[in-house]
Amino acid sequence: MFFGRMKELETLENLYKKRGFELLVLYGRRRIGKTTLISQFIQGKPAIFFSAQEANDKMNLEMFSKLLYQFFGLERAGLPAFENWNSAFLFLAEKVRDKRMILVIDEFPYAVGANKGLKSVLQNIIDHTFRKLNLFIILSGSQIGFMENEVMGYKSPLFGRRTAQLKLGSFDYVDAAAMLSKFSNEDKVKLYCCVGGTPYYLARIDKQLSVEKNLEMLFFEPAGYLYEEPLMLLKQELREGAVYNSIISAIALGAARLNEISSRIGEERTKTIRYLDTLIGLNILHKEFPFGENPEKSRKGLYRIRDNCYRFWYRYVFTNKTVIEQGAGAALFRSFLPELNSYIGGPFEDICMQYMIRMNNLLALPFVFTQSGRWWGTNPQTRQQEEIDMVFSDTNRKHFIFAECKWRNDLRDTAALESLIEKSKLLIHDYYNHDYTISRRGAFFYLFSKAPFSKSCVSLAEQTGNVALIGQKELFSVK
Repeated sequence: MFFGRMKELETLENLYKKRGFELLVLYGRRRIGKTTLISQFIQGKPAIFFSAQEANDKMNLEMFSKLLYQFFGLERAGLPAFENWNSAFLFLAEKVRDKRMILVIDEFPYAVGANKGLKSVLQNIIDHTFRKLNLFIILSGSQIGFMENEVMGYKSPLFGRRTAQLKLGSFDYVDAAAMLSKFSNEDKVKLYCCVGGTPYYLARIDKQLSVEKNLEMLFFEPAGYLYEEPLMLLKQELREGAVYNSIISAIALGAARLNEISSRIGEERTKTIRYLDTLIGLNILHKEFPFGENPEKSRKGLYRIRDNCYRFWYRYVFTNKTVIEQGAGAALFRSFLPELNSYIGGPFEDICMQYMIRMNNLLALPFVFTQSGRWWGTNPQTRQQEEIDMVFSDTNRKHFIFAECKWRNDLRDTAALESLIEKSKLLIHDYYNHDYTISRRGAFFYLFSKAPFSKSCVSLAEQTGNVALIGQKELFSVK
């Protein structure tokens, strides 16, 4: 069954409807759903789908030749494999002529790895032949660095030939929930916060088992599918895996600033920055700055793990692999259960951000925000550090939404809402420089909660008049 990716599928369909040559570069990490998306798109269309293998050039060319012959009904003609890729592409061009058709080369990096000259061959055939045809080519790959640098980079022979690019990321919590239909909303949140939004990982979840049993079997058994998965992905993309493991582990265990990370792993700052930038490029990490700060000038940037599967794995599995392999994985996981709710509080903020993004796209918020982020800083009156989970504003910063995300069973929600309103003054004073009661005309407040809201909190929200209370029901009603 096909889940999510409706926007991406629409993009592919729009490209297909165009006349003339198209070259789409489609890429994303392993298991993210590239092949599934392409397969769904080409259903019912004239298409050749070639999946390159980690084999030598001769074998890849033989497989490609066989597909070409099969597509054009020549598989029984006893024709030999093409001598080279240029001959194969020229044969395709001759057969296609003015017909609309699709050529997919999946795992393109494997084909290039076996034949370093393939990019130049493809560039030449595009420039002199394919550009004249009604041909839609999709180059797909899982090695993000390769696809960005060796295919789309300005030093690549293929630079300037693509007509579109599409980088696939993980599902957000709404699309992930579609694959978890038999679970309660609370369990959907728990699973998304621990397993993440990679479709292939979500498909490994057993709907007949509890959340806890699924996590135990996926992460805490040596045979579990996710027990080695993060390491395997890093090995595919990166050298010096030990350093990258150390960095992600340090962040998972609480190090967030550059100095903290470099000190924890015992590497120089400049070297650490290079590693961090690589992990950001792979969508494993991201660097965030306080709302309103200029990223080019701010020294307050914090590094966070973007991928929930990595966040959970490096927090609980990476440093405990010896214990798990000795057979104590189940007992180890049970020892972590009391803190699971607290742990989920972090990635739950990501879910709330995704909710706001979807609502913004639906024009269902008080205004359309163009800027968003977490805010932290010092209260000038108390000299204490304060933090607001999410802040949103329009381009001119005349309207604001301040939001808090609380995944707790015992939330004092009225106090949380009062605190949010009070903390918002710190930012509004900065931007407006006049009385808060005047500034508040453009301020709205959102409180997200795991637990149902109390009567006193609902009453305060109604009295204030510019408050939205978002519980689990509201989270999962957005489309």
